[in-house]
Amino acid sequence: MKKVYGSAAEALEGVLFDGMLIAAGGFGLCGIPELLIAAIRDAGTKNLTVASNNAGVDDFGLGLLLQTKQIKKMMSSYVGENAEFMRQYLSGELELEFNPQGTLAERMRAGGCGIPGFYTKTGVGTVIAEGKEVKNFDGQDYILEKGIFADLSIVKAWKADDTGNLVFRKTARNFNPPAAMCGKICIAEVEEIVPRGSIDPDHIHLPGIYVHRIVQGEHEKRIEQRTTRKRETA
Repeated sequence: MKKVYGSAAEALEGVLFDGMLIAAGGFGLCGIPELLIAAIRDAGTKNLTVASNNAGVDDFGLGLLLQTKQIKKMMSSYVGENAEFMRQYLSGELELEFNPQGTLAERMRAGGCGIPGFYTKTGVGTVIAEGKEVKNFDGQDYILEKGIFADLSIVKAWKADDTGNLVFRKTARNFNPPAAMCGKICIAEVEEIVPRGSIDPDHIHLPGIYVHRIVQGEHEKRIEQRTTRKRETA
């Protein structure tokens, strides 16, 4: 089965459709599938629901799809760095489903494991619990959260072999593996494709059985928030 494609646009061919649910990996601007996001923008696919920890910034990451108003709904934990997101949400143009970070990650992982739902204490007694089933276990209340079953997963890895075994680098390892697991189709963009068998099996973070298509490309290294201090003088 061929998994390696020549470009992000080629990898997305025949996969995209209006109104689909996409699970996107990454954390802040670290480990985000920027090439695939740009290709989705260029494809013009609209009315998207996107499950992602955050929504990028105004001119990068998922912020590109917000600029073109291709996203109808976000399922996110943190959206504080995107002015266009705030504008669309406050004006009623964008739907938002807030999820605690751990809950969002577990909802993706659960979907990847075929688990339709699970109970958690996180969010009990808050707006997160509104409209959700509450069940008591050993005297403690828990709320029911549903697994995420996405039409498409888009993720960014450090390296892969041609069978789709993935290795993530540092912080990029947090949301990318569960996001990759929960999609009917998973497309991974990587910095390097190495020969089959060259990755130590103990170093594989996500087995290739979850990955359907791979694209290699150049990636921009951005700093989401640069903090500096004035140089002290004697």
